[in-house]
Amino acid sequence: MHPLPELNSLLKQLHLSGILDSLETRNREAIDRKLSYTEFLSLLLHDEVARRDQKKFDLRQRRANFRNHKSMEGFDFDRLPNLNRAAVHDLATCRFIEEKVAVLIAGHCGTGKSHLAQALGHAATRMGYDVLFSTQTQLMSSLRAAQAMGTYERRFKYLAKIPLLIIDDFGLKPLRTPDDEDFHDLISERYERVATILTSNLAFDEWGGAFPSNKMIGAATLDRLRHGAYQLVLDGESYRSQKPKTEKSKPSVAKEAKT
Repeated sequence: MHPLPELNSLLKQLHLSGILDSLETRNREAIDRKLSYTEFLSLLLHDEVARRDQKKFDLRQRRANFRNHKSMEGFDFDRLPNLNRAAVHDLATCRFIEEKVAVLIAGHCGTGKSHLAQALGHAATRMGYDVLFSTQTQLMSSLRAAQAMGTYERRFKYLAKIPLLIIDDFGLKPLRTPDDEDFHDLISERYERVATILTSNLAFDEWGGAFPSNKMIGAATLDRLRHGAYQLVLDGESYRSQKPKTEKSKPSVAKEAKT
């Protein structure tokens, strides 16, 4: 009697059905290479682990809500020749997530801020971190919708705890009450607990303008974001522009001292 049909049933009962995809191939390989039972078993288990890891990765990618696939490999450093590549690649190791600090990215439209933020997010999902990408407008709208549905606390708790929250287009629209208060509460809850990436078209010294209704809340929010943060300025011509390239001024890459 051939054991494969019975094995199919047993593997499904043990929730190891992924092994079925490679069972026959591995069985022929074991016969051809005269592998021991333990070597054969090791191959099957490695296949199952790889399948589960891929499944978890695909799930993290879907939940991250990236606009599209933007990788570090696809980032055009040549357009930003003064950008410190070593600093960017160091961020791609996701050490900042373990440090539980923010990465703040500023620059003009089309300089690659969203691309870089998503590339760091993709790197994080590959390393097993849960990530959420959202624009500032989408983020606040999701909280307003949750409030209307009576699920605000659950939504807020999810946003507060996710290991990496990427907020794109910060300050593109001013934060009015009560959005400014909710944004402050979210950043305060995440402060020194989890990591956050923000991108903005505003220069860093203009970020306070995102809180026109309450300067004090704005100052308190930005103080928490800047504490120990990595700061990148992408200063170059928009990749969307068709005009000839002009001379670029040198951007800054800095990390504020922790107190």
